[in-house]
Amino acid sequence: MSLHEKSIAELAAGLRAKAFSSVELTRHYLRRIAAHDATLNSFITVTEEQALEQAAAADARIQAGDAGPLSGIPLAQKDIFCTNGVRTSCGSKMLDRFIAPYDATVIERFKAAGAVMLGKTNMDEFAMGSSNETSFYGPVRNPWNTELVPGGSSGGSAAAAAARLCAAATGTDTGGSIRQPAALCNLTGLKPTYGRISRYGMIAFASSLDQAGPITRSAEDAATLLQVMAGFDPRDSTSAEEPVPDYLAALGDDLKGLKIGLPKEYFGEGLDPAVAKAIEAAIEEYKRLGAEVVEISLPNNGLAVPAYYVVAPAECSSNLARFDGVRFGHRCADPKDLEDLYKRSRGEGFGDEVKRRILVGAYALSAGYYDAYYLKAQQVRHLIADDFNRAFEKVDVIMGPASPTTAFKLGEKTDDPVQMYLSDIYTIAVNLAGLPGMSIPVEPVDGRPVGLQIIGNYFDEARLLNVAHRFQQATEWHRQGPAGY
Repeated sequence: MSLHEKSIAELAAGLRAKAFSSVELTRHYLRRIAAHDATLNSFITVTEEQALEQAAAADARIQAGDAGPLSGIPLAQKDIFCTNGVRTSCGSKMLDRFIAPYDATVIERFKAAGAVMLGKTNMDEFAMGSSNETSFYGPVRNPWNTELVPGGSSGGSAAAAAARLCAAATGTDTGGSIRQPAALCNLTGLKPTYGRISRYGMIAFASSLDQAGPITRSAEDAATLLQVMAGFDPRDSTSAEEPVPDYLAALGDDLKGLKIGLPKEYFGEGLDPAVAKAIEAAIEEYKRLGAEVVEISLPNNGLAVPAYYVVAPAECSSNLARFDGVRFGHRCADPKDLEDLYKRSRGEGFGDEVKRRILVGAYALSAGYYDAYYLKAQQVRHLIADDFNRAFEKVDVIMGPASPTTAFKLGEKTDDPVQMYLSDIYTIAVNLAGLPGMSIPVEPVDGRPVGLQIIGNYFDEARLLNVAHRFQQATEWHRQGPAGY
């Protein structure tokens, strides 16, 4: 078995046994990036020199017997996490030349764990998109079929992990941006409970929705990454003071008696029949594993997309006001006056989708419209959360599709923002409610990956990971990789 085909647990065991060094492993992945990424465009920045330094330091830790599960493991980081001394662009011209002066908490924790950073991955600009086509650095291609999108906004991380250019990667999820690309690239993607992972140093899109999480090949690998990423951070006022369980220890629990809720709203109009069939086959496997299926209703689910596209743009218009050409970010040449500086710096620095969302958000927050739009959307958000709360009184987890279709062609939806927004129809409600959710691979459709979404109750990531892990022990879909990689 080639090094890049091994799981994180297998790589960690090999490093401890001195079967190979972290420097050798890191060089192996760097060669793969050099060989394949010109086609995929999954990385914005490759940090070769820093990666080899970190690998050498990890080898010294392993030699000294001071190694953890991620010591010496080469990972990729979404280019939304500030990384000291490294360009942190958020996929935007606005931050093309921004060198972060500090580490995000997520980066800090991976460094403390001895992980190796191979580079920063491509993404939709400021995490706004469902296909990774809004990036200033060009679209990312899906390694399963390079004519298709990998999903967004964490498409670079998903493409890199699927093509085995890294052992795993990080992503962020504001409305499905970990789960949807994981589904389209045959990966395991986990969006934890809001507040489970610190947002300090993570460039904000919509502050009440954004959450970091791992994109991996298996639930076991996801548990290993989450163990490092999770935990309270006093620098983030939205960070939850909740104890972090041992996620790996919980992977052996039996599924007998597990109650799975199937929302009738998830299996209606808009869902590709072939995707529905693949999801239903996965549910049957869960029944064989001892789970019980209960039909439930989430009556306000249909309101999730319109509510989200008021709340998220409103928060984005507020967060992106700081990018004005004065303190940091792109600055236009030879401004005539302050107004010209603002207008041209923002006009040149932001792409079309970001401008669209800033305009929508500014309108929704403006005098005379706040009550009609933003306040109403927040009220709908509470109704959506209440639906989930009632459902979790009857069931342990909720399941359904992660995406209504398989990966679509590059350019297919770029001229129709509404159709693009509907790509996240099954994932958005989870962010509005602040719940944990994940996508795991099931049987592909015509060679295109399909993801099963599993939604859990607040801070119940351990159960989610166990439910995913038991399915992956019984099936082989998550082990499949794209041809040629």
